[in-house]
Amino acid sequence: MTTTVRARPLALAVLLAVLTLAVATPPAQAQARPRIEKAADLPRFSYKIDGKVDEIVRSAERFAPLAAAIRRDVESVVVNHEISDKATQRGLITQLLLLDMIDGRYDAVLARAEALRALEEKPADKLLAGLRPRVMAQAAKAHGMGTEAYRRAVGELLAKELASLPFDVIANNVRELKAGAELLGEGRLIGGLREVLQPIVDRSGVLSSDFAPQLVGTRYTLLLTLPLKQTFVEVFSSYLAANTVVKPEIWTARNAVVAPADVRGEVRIAVWDSGVDTALFGSQVLRDAKGKPLVVAFDRYSQRTTGELMTIPKALQGKLPQMVARTKGFSDLQSNIDSKEAAEVKQFLSALPPEQYKEAIEEIGLAGNYEHGTHVAGIALEGAPFARLVVARIEFDHHLKPDPCPSLALTRRSAASYAVTVGYLRAQKVRVVNMSWGGDVSGVEAQLEQCGTGKTPEERKKLARQLFDIDRKALTAAMAKAPEILFVTAAGNSNDDPTFNESIPSSIVLPNLLTVGAVDQAGDEAGFTSYGPTVKVHANGYQVESFLPGGTRVALSGTSMASPQVTNLAAKLLAVNPKLKPQDLIRLIVDTGERSADGRRHLMHPKKALERAKAP
Repeated sequence: MTTTVRARPLALAVLLAVLTLAVATPPAQAQARPRIEKAADLPRFSYKIDGKVDEIVRSAERFAPLAAAIRRDVESVVVNHEISDKATQRGLITQLLLLDMIDGRYDAVLARAEALRALEEKPADKLLAGLRPRVMAQAAKAHGMGTEAYRRAVGELLAKELASLPFDVIANNVRELKAGAELLGEGRLIGGLREVLQPIVDRSGVLSSDFAPQLVGTRYTLLLTLPLKQTFVEVFSSYLAANTVVKPEIWTARNAVVAPADVRGEVRIAVWDSGVDTALFGSQVLRDAKGKPLVVAFDRYSQRTTGELMTIPKALQGKLPQMVARTKGFSDLQSNIDSKEAAEVKQFLSALPPEQYKEAIEEIGLAGNYEHGTHVAGIALEGAPFARLVVARIEFDHHLKPDPCPSLALTRRSAASYAVTVGYLRAQKVRVVNMSWGGDVSGVEAQLEQCGTGKTPEERKKLARQLFDIDRKALTAAMAKAPEILFVTAAGNSNDDPTFNESIPSSIVLPNLLTVGAVDQAGDEAGFTSYGPTVKVHANGYQVESFLPGGTRVALSGTSMASPQVTNLAAKLLAVNPKLKPQDLIRLIVDTGERSADGRRHLMHPKKALERAKAP
């Protein structure tokens, strides 16, 4: 049931740090500007591209006209519109900062980097705003770009900046910055251009403003970041080695333990995800009269299918152990663990030839999708022997070019599949459903461009809106028609507001839907977690250990890992008080949570919620 809006599960953590910046302030005398309240209302632009995109990013002469056009359009959006979403503002100014750095406008880089702080919303992001381009610009002003003195100055300035910052606040971000630097490689950058952008150019001769910024980012990385790879790795590694303080862990003390005597009956839960290796969960799996696990399944074409796990193509079945090992390698990199799996992943991706990019990235995507539902299920079932699992399987697309492409027929099948899935879960008397996936209307537009559907951005925008609205309406209606079921969904890993982006399910408002954000073991907001008015509670989503198919245990990060923590708690509350309705569960979970001082986090407190649920 991979739809036109659900591009991927919300699972693995972001390993590559993202620059975020602030929007320029308009002149005081400027007239009122149109206000943009939704991402879909942002202006769209097209850029004529001649020849090979990888040659353009390597040539200053060929890149300059494109850069000038992108700068003109981005500045027009910044100056002429009032954008309600700070993440979007930061993204636009990021493009300008990268262009400034490429052009050697170092004072402008410094000004934009400082402007970041005003719009950053998370403590770690505010401290690290524009850190690397800032020290690069300072070093270039003092020593000239590309010299040995410049390289040394970048390292010294970066180390000095990090030393002045509180380790407990920025530790997770620095680990991810280090992992991103270690994985950096020219072949992967060029491979991405050739396999994703070049087919669009070959077919249409243009790139939209959805894809053209990738050319800016790639030139910036090739020209300015890649030559400093070793410097960044050394500085981040030294900083982490010098700061070995372990952050406090708050979740063990909050854990809700249900005494057997307090259990009033089994609680049926569903993991609506990429499938589950049910062999790992024994008696916790709900089965039919023949002893087979109860499963409702759709493939990526939204056709009804069978099986608890997606089928791995025969040609790749022998690679599954390697895929699992690489998942562990990514996890170890994020945790700054020097394992053989981490070393293999670093070597593999940093040295990846462009011609192997497509195969490698699609295999990684396939493995992530294959593993996702099992990892989520392990979290949802932890410490809940009374829980009984029903599998609602969907198949996420892992291809660089969408397969299948968005279409009205596919969207209608997808819309129908929501009703079928929820109807099946109602028939099995499921009480809680976990949904760690999502997508948005902008993603539909991007997929349409990749597939060559629609001659202009305006055509794609119109069609994307039609398809998205069909899908959103159907998903909302399916959940609304199951008022006895609590649906728990992940906020998303985009560090933005799902409401502005119209992400589903996380932007949908229903009395039986709860959206969950992620924090770490100390309760600090995860750098990747999305946020906003629909995110009502936060749970641990940072390096949470659970099963992969076959039984290997690996720690993964994401709001995908936070959401099933809340599903797990809801099951425990129902075990001791089966009369609780979805609204009661949401109220218990939210009301017993603890609001952080900055008001951004609402930390779940399972032990308090359980105590209140048992109270007469």
